[in-house]
Amino acid sequence: MEMPIYLFTGYLEAGKTKFIQETLEDKRFNTGEKILVILCEQGIEELDPTTYPSGGENVTLKIVEDEQYLTADRLRAMAKRAGAERILIEYNGMWQIDSLYNALPEGWFICQEILIADGSTFENYNANMRQMTVDKLQSAEVVIFNRVKPDADRLPLHKIVRGIGRRTQIMYETTEGELEQDTIEDPLPFDLNAPVIEIGDADYAVWYRDLVEETDKYDGKTVTFKGVIAKSGELPKDTFAIGRHVMTCCADDIAYRALAVISPDAGKYAMRDWVEITAKISISYNKLYRSKGPVLRPISIKPSAPAVPEVATFN
Repeated sequence: MEMPIYLFTGYLEAGKTKFIQETLEDKRFNTGEKILVILCEQGIEELDPTTYPSGGENVTLKIVEDEQYLTADRLRAMAKRAGAERILIEYNGMWQIDSLYNALPEGWFICQEILIADGSTFENYNANMRQMTVDKLQSAEVVIFNRVKPDADRLPLHKIVRGIGRRTQIMYETTEGELEQDTIEDPLPFDLNAPVIEIGDADYAVWYRDLVEETDKYDGKTVTFKGVIAKSGELPKDTFAIGRHVMTCCADDIAYRALAVISPDAGKYAMRDWVEITAKISISYNKLYRSKGPVLRPISIKPSAPAVPEVATFN
């Protein structure tokens, strides 16, 4: 059975409950169908069902205070008892988002994921709990920064979000209650229209993310960058990978982010060789991805000193 989920994430006292309250008071959203609200943490503010369009008769509240109780069986049972047709979840900011995604029963899907953040404290949370911040930002479709003073510098908040994803929509709710769209321009640190797109050592992480998120715009482009070679016996003899280790938030999440290269000279290059490659990108199926993706056809490959720094970041 399909079940639409509306997921609200963020740290304690960020304003999630207030946002859910306003959502359920909205007649355009709360049209009378049975709604289950799962609260995974409790702050000072509480939901008040009496203000909902139906007086709250169609809304069931369930509190889940222990992460281990997020299981498919328990979620199904809660939904069945409530007769739920849709579910809202206020998620605990200290729980990993994968705990919820892995617990969702078959047929349950996230309709929308919104991160609610206190604009006056979010920078501190990001500095002290970066891993938790990245965990929520990676899948959030919308980030709403509330309690933002009209004259506040929004660029630091913008940069935190854009360091994780370029597609996330950013909104600011001012202390006067006005909701404003983020309008800060976010240019790429390289010239996408150059005959050869030169990717500097410091820009690999940003470029790789943009390539993955907007792959089609790179079809037919020529690019040059430094990378380290990786090989696998599972790939055809003319195919190898080239990429960099990328750190998103901390040392624990460093991962090799690479692209497929097809070359008749593949046998000349050894595992872990650093090279500078200039290649034309085509979007096609490759076994490395097990799907369509950016495939590099080399124009030149030459030995290179390692990139500086060797681990690419979004800073």
